[in-house]
Amino acid sequence: MRLEADSVLPFPRERVFRTYRDDLAKLVPFLPNVREIEIKERVDDGPVVRFFNVWVGGGEIPAAARVVLSESMLSWDDHAEWDERTWVCKWDIATHAFPGAVSCKGENRFIELGPERTRLEIRGDLVIDLKRVRAVPSFLAGSLGRTVEQFLAGHISQNLTSVSEGLRKYMEDLTQPT
Repeated sequence: MRLEADSVLPFPRERVFRTYRDDLAKLVPFLPNVREIEIKERVDDGPVVRFFNVWVGGGEIPAAARVVLSESMLSWDDHAEWDERTWVCKWDIATHAFPGAVSCKGENRFIELGPERTRLEIRGDLVIDLKRVRAVPSFLAGSLGRTVEQFLAGHISQNLTSVSEGLRKYMEDLTQPT
């Protein structure tokens, strides 16, 4: 399933890129479906910065998906590579629920629209194979997989959009006089 979320932020590209990269954990108060972002590792290599973050999500789970999902399962590992030469962040998410059954990867592009405007384009792909989850009978994997995939895709898309909106609010708060 394709994931896409775009937004325009009223700030210079370099500032948007670096704030998103360097202040990610500080965005949590602005993210309605995220309870915590823990930075586990950061490796700086010139213009490239690699992260390993753990996200803890939350939110309402549809009844059909509750068969295989619980709120405590809405956590994921995020491996990201931020390249300031290309203004691109490539990411690969591994869910804590169903290891090996969920693949989600993509990239964020930071496009300069002018001196004070940046378009953030988030693109990714989500694939769920419930046949790889032992607790799900094979006769349910297809239809249940679509329900879970739709829920997770909606949840992830909403989180991607809320991160952009949260980033905008966070950056506006930083620019307000105290």
